[in-house]
Amino acid sequence: MNVFTGIGRLTKDVDMKYTPSGLAVARFTIAINRPFKNQNREQEVDFINCVAFGKRAETIAQYVRKGHRIGITGSVQTGSYEKEGRTIYTTDINVSGFTFLESAQKTQKPKTQNTVDAEPIQIEDEGLPF
Repeated sequence: MNVFTGIGRLTKDVDMKYTPSGLAVARFTIAINRPFKNQNREQEVDFINCVAFGKRAETIAQYVRKGHRIGITGSVQTGSYEKEGRTIYTTDINVSGFTFLESAQKTQKPKTQNTVDAEPIQIEDEGLPF
């Protein structure tokens, strides 16, 4: 069984991109407090990398901003790539569901904000999990 469920706050705004075929890909990181404090009575935090595709990606990117709380469900995916002769290992949550945990008023974009449509970038479809 490969199931992840967590609640956290976005560490920065969602990174929204599109594959050449037009598939939306949203990448973001959530900070989740550990259920205990360390020896110095400081709260420890885990930073969880997440990726969403399609309509899920577009909805998350539209309504969630840095600092907002969100509930995520999905599966853990690991991978690796080469960079400067070193192997870099990755772990991401492939988002299958989400819940907005902020009020609608707080998550809406300000009416005065200028928005720019994201430009397509090159992401190989063969590396996607479907």
